[in-house]
Amino acid sequence: MPDAETVIEQTRRWISDVVIGLNLCPFARRVFDGGLIRFSVTDAVNGEALRTALALELKSLADTPAEQIETAILIHPHALGDFLDYNDFVVETESLLEELELTGVIQIAGFHPHYQFGGTRPDDVENYTNRSPFPMLHLLREDSVTAVNDDPEQLLEIPRRNIETLRRLGRARLQKMLGRITT
Repeated sequence: MPDAETVIEQTRRWISDVVIGLNLCPFARRVFDGGLIRFSVTDAVNGEALRTALALELKSLADTPAEQIETAILIHPHALGDFLDYNDFVVETESLLEELELTGVIQIAGFHPHYQFGGTRPDDVENYTNRSPFPMLHLLREDSVTAVNDDPEQLLEIPRRNIETLRRLGRARLQKMLGRITT
């Protein structure tokens, strides 16, 4: 497993080349180019340790002005490598947000090397919208999401457009892109 610096560099490359490069998230460029994303790597090896690391990261993000850090990515390369376990963990993060009184303040989006949307097959290309080099949790400020959410119709178009983009590229090219990022 690569060291934390390499994990962060590969994650930054994934955001640059895939998320921004393929325009999967039209809002990512501003925070990425502005240096407003905090990247953290945890050594957690199980869900309990990851929950502790996540709680610290959530509190830190909530306590930091958005002008300094608008969003955070907690990368956990040693924990929850199995997607079903990861997915269960992501669902359980709602209770952590409630416990920390951050419901409505921060939301959590999930990305995983084996991400699979419900109702899809593991090899379906649309899963690549949320496939990342490592398991990670993206912590987003609700105010930031609301600020870019001025056109609900545009937001509804993003997943459809992303699936079209990925289908055009094809699974083989996507796998090759991801492979270049982690080598």
